[in-house]
Amino acid sequence: MSARDLISGEADVDSQDEDESFDEETGEVRRKTNGVKGINGHLEDSSEEDDDDDDEEAAAAVRKDFIVEDDEEPEERERRRRERKKRRREEREEEEAGLDEEDLDLIGEANPNFERRAPSEPKLKRLKRGHKEDRDGHRSKGIENIFDSEEEDETDFRNQRQSHRIDPRNLQDEFADFIEEDFDDRDGAPDDDDADVARPAVRTYTGIKDAAGLDEAALEDMKEAFGEGDEYDWALNIQDQEDEREGVLDPDDPEAIAKGLELKDVFEPSQLAEKLLTDEDHEIRAADVPERYQLARAPYKDLVLTSEQFKEEGIWISDFLWLRKKIKPTLKEPFRKAVAKVLEFMVANEYEVPFIFQHRKDYLIYQEKVPVTPDPNEPGAPDFVISAEKLLDQEDLWRIFDLDLKFRALIDKRNALSETYKKLQDIVDFHDKVFETMLPAAVTMEELQDVQDYLHFQHASKLADLAALNASSTANGTHRRPGSGRALFDRIRSSNVYGLVRAFGITADAFAQNALKEGRRRYTEDPASHPEDLADEERIMDPPEYSTGAQCLKAAKAMFAEEIALSPKMRKVMRVAFYQDGVIDCFRTEKGLRRIDEHHPYYSFKYLRNQQLTEFSDQPDLFLRMIRAEEEGLIEIKVRMQNEESFKKRLYTEIESDNYSEIAEAWNRERREVLDMALLKLDRMMARGVKENLKNECEDQVAKRCREEFSRRLDQAPYKPKGMVLGTVPRVLAISNGAGSFGRDAICWAWVEEDGRVLENGKFTDLFLGDPDRGQEDSDDVKSFVRLVERRKPDVIGVSGSSADSRKLYKLLDDIIERKDLRGPTYEDDDSNDRSDKLDLVIVNDEVARLYQTSERARLEHPGFAPLTNYCVGLAKYLQSPIKEYAALGNDVTSISLDPAQAYVPREKISKNFETAMVDYVNLIGVDINVALSDPYTANLLPYVCGLGLRKAQQLMKVIRLNGGDLINRAELIGDADQQRLGAVGGRVWANCASFLYIDYDSSEPEADFLDNSRIHPEDYDLARKMAADALELDEEDIDAEVNESGLSAVIRRLIREDQQYKVDDLILEEYAEQLETKNNLRKRATLETIRAEVQNPYEELRNNFTLLSSEEIFTMFTGETRESLYEGMVVPISIKKVGEDYLEARMDCGIEGTIPAIDISDRPDVAPRSLYQQFQTVQAKIRHINRKTLTATFVMRENEVRNPVKHNYDREPGDWDDDQERADKDSMKEKNDVSGRTQRVVKHPLFKPFNSAQAQEFLGSQARGDVVIRPSSKGIDHLAVTWKVSDNIYQHIDVLELDKSNQFSSGSTLTIGGKFKYSDLDELIVNHVKAMAKKVDEMMLHEKYQNGTKAETERWLSTYTEANPKRSVYAFCIDPKHPGYFFLCFKAGQHAQLQSWPVKIVPQAFELQRNMYPDMRALCNGFKLLFTNMQNGKRPGR
Repeated sequence: MSARDLISGEADVDSQDEDESFDEETGEVRRKTNGVKGINGHLEDSSEEDDDDDDEEAAAAVRKDFIVEDDEEPEERERRRRERKKRRREEREEEEAGLDEEDLDLIGEANPNFERRAPSEPKLKRLKRGHKEDRDGHRSKGIENIFDSEEEDETDFRNQRQSHRIDPRNLQDEFADFIEEDFDDRDGAPDDDDADVARPAVRTYTGIKDAAGLDEAALEDMKEAFGEGDEYDWALNIQDQEDEREGVLDPDDPEAIAKGLELKDVFEPSQLAEKLLTDEDHEIRAADVPERYQLARAPYKDLVLTSEQFKEEGIWISDFLWLRKKIKPTLKEPFRKAVAKVLEFMVANEYEVPFIFQHRKDYLIYQEKVPVTPDPNEPGAPDFVISAEKLLDQEDLWRIFDLDLKFRALIDKRNALSETYKKLQDIVDFHDKVFETMLPAAVTMEELQDVQDYLHFQHASKLADLAALNASSTANGTHRRPGSGRALFDRIRSSNVYGLVRAFGITADAFAQNALKEGRRRYTEDPASHPEDLADEERIMDPPEYSTGAQCLKAAKAMFAEEIALSPKMRKVMRVAFYQDGVIDCFRTEKGLRRIDEHHPYYSFKYLRNQQLTEFSDQPDLFLRMIRAEEEGLIEIKVRMQNEESFKKRLYTEIESDNYSEIAEAWNRERREVLDMALLKLDRMMARGVKENLKNECEDQVAKRCREEFSRRLDQAPYKPKGMVLGTVPRVLAISNGAGSFGRDAICWAWVEEDGRVLENGKFTDLFLGDPDRGQEDSDDVKSFVRLVERRKPDVIGVSGSSADSRKLYKLLDDIIERKDLRGPTYEDDDSNDRSDKLDLVIVNDEVARLYQTSERARLEHPGFAPLTNYCVGLAKYLQSPIKEYAALGNDVTSISLDPAQAYVPREKISKNFETAMVDYVNLIGVDINVALSDPYTANLLPYVCGLGLRKAQQLMKVIRLNGGDLINRAELIGDADQQRLGAVGGRVWANCASFLYIDYDSSEPEADFLDNSRIHPEDYDLARKMAADALELDEEDIDAEVNESGLSAVIRRLIREDQQYKVDDLILEEYAEQLETKNNLRKRATLETIRAEVQNPYEELRNNFTLLSSEEIFTMFTGETRESLYEGMVVPISIKKVGEDYLEARMDCGIEGTIPAIDISDRPDVAPRSLYQQFQTVQAKIRHINRKTLTATFVMRENEVRNPVKHNYDREPGDWDDDQERADKDSMKEKNDVSGRTQRVVKHPLFKPFNSAQAQEFLGSQARGDVVIRPSSKGIDHLAVTWKVSDNIYQHIDVLELDKSNQFSSGSTLTIGGKFKYSDLDELIVNHVKAMAKKVDEMMLHEKYQNGTKAETERWLSTYTEANPKRSVYAFCIDPKHPGYFFLCFKAGQHAQLQSWPVKIVPQAFELQRNMYPDMRALCNGFKLLFTNMQNGKRPGR
């Protein structure tokens, strides 16, 4: 195999000399000369002819002797192999030494008689040439053609030898490729793509002198300049050696050919991982284990639980779940058995959650017979009734699955610690009762960590010896390098000072046992000497380190305190105390003092105190917001025990002696000091652990809430118009104005058939309903809309958008439907009469459509559609099948926000919960496997099928196609060797997925089985057939006759054929279930009910009806606001739309419109509104009322109202808020402001802050790009400063001069910036100046030419690019951090050109370059190129 054989996608080129191309402009057919004669584009040179000769000799040998014998000796084979390598090396040398035309040009420039060769024709032509004229290999480009795409030229430059200097005469041509399709008109772009398929021929020195026209002297100069070509023989030799070591394939070596190339030899590991083609992915496909199990258990795949550990796991999980279940206490033992059985299904049988929930439901329910009192009036009544109690639901099964993984991690670490302990015992014969007692008792990872810390503290020296012996860390990373602190305690433990530790009269473990109230109490014994006297004894001192009694006593106390702090039992005591009596306090930092004001979202916990841990279970988002604020450095969260002093006093009694003497008192004093030292360490450790666990618990709760909301979205069938069966896919006409203004912007629509095909789309530009009373006719678009509806007859019209104007569109469409009497589909009512109702019009949830409209998937499916049309397609498909649309999003589904606190939860945790919800509902509705083969949207559901995953779903589809396509029955999934049918899945995976992959029943197909179209599992087919036979009242002989004649499914087929399914309702299933449990030990009561339902209605739609959006949800979707972000009494900026005689019409940024009556406009009713306000002016107003259904509001603008916005009222218990600290902080801030003089200036604006520049920058640090702070100016009372965030750590300070001030404290009625820009008020300045510049910054930073780095990094990128593409010219933008509001335009006109940069200034609505204004990035890029072209002859310094 040659490397060429591995290249896919190589163009085939005709062997004919001429090719035809079609000129679209003239319609002429032209002949072209390829210039190449060969096969597949390979030149027929002499080397290939030699190879052909060898092939002919080999073929002749085959014809003669049938087998070409290969009986050469190893030495001969090795000699031939060396010769081949030498020949290949020589060929490489010749190729490297070959000179191309540019080299010859460069050499010949010194020769006056040298004539430059004309550019050669491309070696090969691309197949199917278009309308372009025949072209030269290189064509000079004038200014009219400088907008050519560099991508089109890239390959051409890559396949040619690069020139090493720039021709100044061609500088204009060099800079032509700065343009990268900045204009939509591409007709002027040259089509230099011949090189895409060109293959450069091997060049040698042969004919150089003739070709270049050089004499001997010139040739010698050339050799002197470029060498003889043998300078790099040493490198080629090294390469040959590398080839031998790395096993590069030798085409003449049979063993090497047998090895072959693997994907990992060709592609990068990241590419293989992205396409799921790594070795691990192949192992997952091949293993007959559910994919989700393989992925989740990968860290523990070598762990095998013993029978005792498996029993322990059942108890461990059931105890964990029992605390959260609200079940009668008498059912604890049945509950424990149910958990153990589910674990058996998951671990031993490897059944996934959907299988267990669907086909092992009887084990999740506890049933018992409850005797009833006999009724004399009903002698035949049963003596008992069946009482059923659900023990586990589907969510519990997923919880068990997660807990199984946690238990495996627990056992894995426990086994590792046990193994380490055994290895220590092999070195030193010892026993540690604390370790041997606490290790099996540890039931959490925290407790195991306590045991591990104890082991590493108590036996650090032994572990060091073990590590030295093994020359590596021990057992699964449980050994850690002891730190300096551990070494210190090891020295104390081995010195005489440790005798003073023993003198405390009680061990750390005994004291912890007393504190834990375990066993009998251990009493403390007092020494006969005073602590200081004992420490001064020679037997205690250990010079030189411990040469005084004070040093010895200090070291002993530190050692004893460390032993207490590292005692597993003592940590357990502390952990229990913290979780029972722990409280959380919030303390603002200095940064938070200034940043968190009363309008800040974090103010609700700025002074929060004494919060019980249990209080956060009901509001997990509060704690997650606190964690986020702490990460931002605004607050500090402290966890402490509520009754710490009483807890400490209780511990004192457990460590003190009961003796009464001066010595006993002295020793008790030392013991209390030791305990205080230990508690200080334990407090910090426990606080960290509690905070981390509480954070994880809150994240889990929020993720659970998101899962529940996502499940609600999945639990909806396709929209069901009246008269249709639930689950039927409707035909949809979707229409939207997007974010456009109603009445001005276009309205797009799309018609989508029930099979998902988009058959028609268009737009309306003037959708206006006339008024017959005034003689106004309907617009042409209204008539077109009516004709469209009458022609297509949709089942429903879906409308949505991303602006408040979408509500107006909905209202207009509703009026059209009402006035034009547009009707929905005809259906038959209860009286068997045909009828039709008004056409359904619904507002559709657009969260999926918003992601779809600009996605790559939309571009591939509908390449010619506008984004808004794709948006309409997304709306229509959501109405047809919400679950398919969510599945099609893949990993992007986590971009959908389902909870306000979702942003505080790690994306991986949200994704995991979304996946389990998707698995639940995909297996609820099942997947038609044959439809999935042809419909990619249905195929997107396959990875969520029980037992499958992304890899196994791909394998399943691939194998089914290899087997010939559509399946007839479920058994074909396993494969059949006799029929040469490959197995798509293994037996265990098939058992998981079989019932969730259904096949539409075809009665004309002999091998088809009706049960394959149902939720009935193949393992229960015999039960279903038995029930069908009983329903048909067939005896054994009748059954045998049917089976012998028509196969195993004969009875079911007869039941369906005769339409007798209803008879299964007459069967008494309780007795049958009892027989199965008694005789076969099978619990199938719930399964029999499933069979009964499925036989009558296979795969019945079990989801809820399509859920219509509530008014609150529509309000949020159209405006982006919630009740928390927009409420009555809030002061907001509004833009005046219309000024009337006695009223104003205004609009908020979110699109909500409203009116202000004259009485609410001003405190001066005698002044007309027109004299105070004008159209498009932005002012502050207070919201009086919001109508969330109609998206309208009423405002009040009176100054006394605007000055007093409604404040949040927090419902707090006494002691939950530090009022004193709040009051002190306000007074402190006021004093600071008084000293600085900043509060002398107060501006009535929500963005005004009494900050200096540093405080403003700190305040904006965590804000979004474009956010603003208005602050006092140091230039005087007639100035204001506006600080806005340009980018991270870049802020621009704008000086605003106030003119026409009525007094020195009031705001000026005219605000000017730089003498150029004038505004009437601050709101107008912010919107039309700051926000306008922020939009330009966003436009710049989102442009493809923007480099997100420093100027130096951008210039390095330019240099690297031009080195790789010497003939290319390139430019890029980067930010100028030293001059906020400026960017650098860096460019390099070729490899050896000078790096240059021009400043680009951001101004409102434009970019300024060289004193020229450009409205957008496209104009800026094109303007730059024109400027550079015009200034070529007179360069301007760029730096």
